[in-house]
Amino acid sequence: MTRTHMRPVPPRLALALTAATVLVATNLCGATVAVADDGPNVPPGTEATASAPVKLDRNDPDLKLPDGATLAAAKVLDIKTVVEDQSGDERREDTNSDVKFALQAEVLFGKDSAKLGAQAKARINAIAEEIKTQNATKIRVFGFTDNLGSSAHGDVLSRQRANAVHGVLEQALNDSNVTYEVRGYGEQYPIADNATEAGRKKNRRVEISFPRGES
Repeated sequence: MTRTHMRPVPPRLALALTAATVLVATNLCGATVAVADDGPNVPPGTEATASAPVKLDRNDPDLKLPDGATLAAAKVLDIKTVVEDQSGDERREDTNSDVKFALQAEVLFGKDSAKLGAQAKARINAIAEEIKTQNATKIRVFGFTDNLGSSAHGDVLSRQRANAVHGVLEQALNDSNVTYEVRGYGEQYPIADNATEAGRKKNRRVEISFPRGES
């Protein structure tokens, strides 16, 4: 039997071999660790580019109207502007086709009444002047109430109030060419929450509306 004698390894060489072994192990482990990308966190292929958009073929049949088809006539979208005075007693709405004034009932009438108050006529006459400016000949006068009390009572009261406003307008305009649509809607069509007094106050109103610029 042959015996192999191992020569002792000098301490400095043993330390060098150990360091080399650790370095190799570190490199091997590092090769399998994913490194975070410092770029934007988006799926590959979806990054933003500065390249020009894809060109479209103007003769592509899928981009053309079928034979005999036509585009609809161009029209201006309806834009509504709303102006309400600071007290909320009067509100004006303007669209491309109509003008509407909403007067709170407290401005025109006493509580649970259809009798016009002292300053009500002046407010209604001011609206009559706007109707003349717009040269309107079709006037709508609609009355509304809140949801307190019976529905039947609200229907009657709102119609009586609309009639009262209509009477002043008719006298102010004094034009046989003007036609009126007068209705009482009671608690229908609220514009605010009837659960609060502030909301109910807005709902108790008379609306006067007419076409814009009719000539």
